[in-house]
Amino acid sequence: MARILHAIGRGWLLQRGALFPWVPVLLACGIGGYFALPVEPPAAALAACGALAATALGLALRFGREWTGPLGCAVAVLLAGVAIAGLRTHLVAGPVLGWRYYGPVEGRIVGIDRSASDALRLTLDRVTLDRVDPARVPQRVRVSLHGPDTAADVVPGLRVMTTAHLGPPAGPVEPGGFDFRRHAWFQRIGAIGYTRVPVLAVAGAEGAQPLFRTRMALADHVRARLQGQSGAFAAAIMTGDRSGLSRDTLDAMRVSNLAHLLAISGLHMGLLAGFVFAAARLWLAMLPRVALLWPIKKIAAALAILAAAGYLGLSGGNVATERAFVMAAVMLVAVMLDRRALSLRAVAVAAIIVLLLRPEALLGPGFQMSFAATVALVAVFGWLRDARVRLGPRWLRPVLAVVISSAVAGAATAPVGAAHFNQLAQYGLVANLLSVPLMGVLVMPAAVVAVLLLPLGLDGAALWVMGLGLDWILGVARWAAALDGARITVVTPGAWVLPLMALGALFVVLWQGRTRLLGLGPVAVAAWLWAGAGAERPALLIADSGGLVGVMTPAGRALNKPRGGGFIARIWLENDGDPADQAEAHGRWRDDLLAPFAVSVRAGRAAARGPLSCGAARILVLTADPEGPVDGSCIVAAPRTSRITGALALAADGTLLPSAADVAGRRPWVPAPGPAR
Repeated sequence: MARILHAIGRGWLLQRGALFPWVPVLLACGIGGYFALPVEPPAAALAACGALAATALGLALRFGREWTGPLGCAVAVLLAGVAIAGLRTHLVAGPVLGWRYYGPVEGRIVGIDRSASDALRLTLDRVTLDRVDPARVPQRVRVSLHGPDTAADVVPGLRVMTTAHLGPPAGPVEPGGFDFRRHAWFQRIGAIGYTRVPVLAVAGAEGAQPLFRTRMALADHVRARLQGQSGAFAAAIMTGDRSGLSRDTLDAMRVSNLAHLLAISGLHMGLLAGFVFAAARLWLAMLPRVALLWPIKKIAAALAILAAAGYLGLSGGNVATERAFVMAAVMLVAVMLDRRALSLRAVAVAAIIVLLLRPEALLGPGFQMSFAATVALVAVFGWLRDARVRLGPRWLRPVLAVVISSAVAGAATAPVGAAHFNQLAQYGLVANLLSVPLMGVLVMPAAVVAVLLLPLGLDGAALWVMGLGLDWILGVARWAAALDGARITVVTPGAWVLPLMALGALFVVLWQGRTRLLGLGPVAVAAWLWAGAGAERPALLIADSGGLVGVMTPAGRALNKPRGGGFIARIWLENDGDPADQAEAHGRWRDDLLAPFAVSVRAGRAAARGPLSCGAARILVLTADPEGPVDGSCIVAAPRTSRITGALALAADGTLLPSAADVAGRRPWVPAPGPAR
């Protein structure tokens, strides 16, 4: 026993000076714990968490010793994570539409993008709805434009009106699935819908919105100079406007694992900041008086921060770009303070800032993949540096560094990407090796030069050079996506798989000493749980609309409809790890599949009229609300009741699993159903 205690004491001493990177880990645990709660804690409880965090931190700093000090700080950070996440939830609170609305919609355009169905989509604020109390009108509304000529003269800041179908943001398509309501809550979007009639301008641009207008003008200019998908690609990485990208291009980029090149993230921000830093330092070094009298390295870092800030504003400032800017700024400030730029401490500072500003980002794949790649790269290259490993001759080192970077980043982000998107790119490493270096040495430098020359009207040559690189990348994406077996589908893991895997991997990276290898245990357990996730998939799923039912068979999930509910069908099949489409899954359907579950499906309004009886069914699925009482004790899944329960699921033995509403809990982003309007 004495030896064990002695070993533990020695192991703890090794952690001196290496505990700071654990701060964002503990902060994330507190934030994750808040979002995992089934019921929203009272404001008093959140305030108590904040007060206890401050008290614990003060006591730890004042009276803490070798053990009690760090442990007290750990408790304080955990509680602070809960309080910060709760505070953010209440700060962004706004009305959410609780009923189906059809009528006039008027508002100011603050966002323009495209939906999953490739329709132009507008985000409106300062919204007014006909005959709706202003106190119940959402702060923002998102409307997809499906009609002819609906996109005419749509410009940022314009106040428009149309007649649209609106409803509350959609809940999970299955119990435990992705909850878009939570995502929309933090974007202050309280209603989504579509219109099939033209959008009319009712007033000029309000509030100027100079950055938004500049973004869209630059995107239009780039697409005019660079035709085709290379121009749309250039507009996406320069301004964040991906509306010009075709569905085929997006699919090819995803299957080839090159989709990260479309999002303005850490790679783009790092390449831009690095290019500006190197160019500014070289230019200042060419001025002898400046080079001798001024700290040109720090000046170049400051200029790079300004360039990164300009890129942040020009790109729209979404969550991913904000996160990338914070990471780049932390690294450059470290250079200005004569600290090591690429260190786990710098990554920890960036993570803390992001989590404090947007704690909800923790749940998104962007945050998880970005920091997984960064931590893995810093750790691996740090180990290579400490071990004094030479990467071959000098001329070969850049090539090997790119290969190692792509392999390490790919391995670190693969589990996260597979968990969120249900696919692995078989040839992703090859595609990235053929594309990422060109992005750094050609595309991003040409983009910077093009922006600098744009006021002079001389940006054409730079954009042409940029287009050459983008054409190559698009060619690589299409080639890799067309290869046999390019896309491997995987089943959605359980809720605990990714957190367990992340904590184990972080223990391996952050803990000091040989005991860090104990972190491989949780990683192995997470992999084992994921491998068995397919057996835990629901045997039967009933959509909240009541129109779509899916039964698991040996050949995969069988769907009762070849069309309709396409989005729900796609998500169900993706979560199963099934590459089939809805039509193929319908081909597996047989009418006797529902018999073991005692489920009866009756479609159409005629089936909901007159006296209804459960008969032998335990669950009666109706696509229209019944007009009268239902005789029997079965569960009725009709549109009105499904708005309350959400999607339903049954296990293989017929046991009714917790519904989507049960799993989602009672949280602010889960609105109580309102009256039909």
